Amino acid sequence: MASIFSRIAAGEIPCYKVAENEEFIAFHDAFPLVKGHILVVPKAEIDNILDLDKDLYLRFFDFSRNIAFAIEKAMPCKKVGIAVVGLEVPHAHIHLIPLNSMDDIDFGRPKLKINPDEFINIIKEIQRFL
Repeated sequence: MASIFSRIAAGEIPCYKVAENEEFIAFHDAFPLVKGHILVVPKAEIDNILDLDKDLYLRFFDFSRNIAFAIEKAMPCKKVGIAVVGLEVPHAHIHLIPLNSMDDIDFGRPKLKINPDEFINIIKEIQRFL
């Protein structure tokens, strides 16, 4: 069975998409740590980020970097944190998280509840800087 991220990339499950190309998709985390917490996912279903071939790996981080720059301009934050955890979904992905304190990247803390209009506004603001 395909991972939830593969199903999102295929358009089977809706998401709050920030950007997409033929290889990657970036979307707002449905259960974010902070507003503007974006997930970047390769469309190829590969569990471990280190199993990506070198060229795809470099393009993955380049795509993510562009999204991070847009987040940094759109969201009030000191910097954008990057996390590769990969245990919660068996599909390689990068978390891009606007940071104002180390608590903002604490995966053990309660997740935010954001209404659909707020998600849309956040995505539009990030997209303005892409």
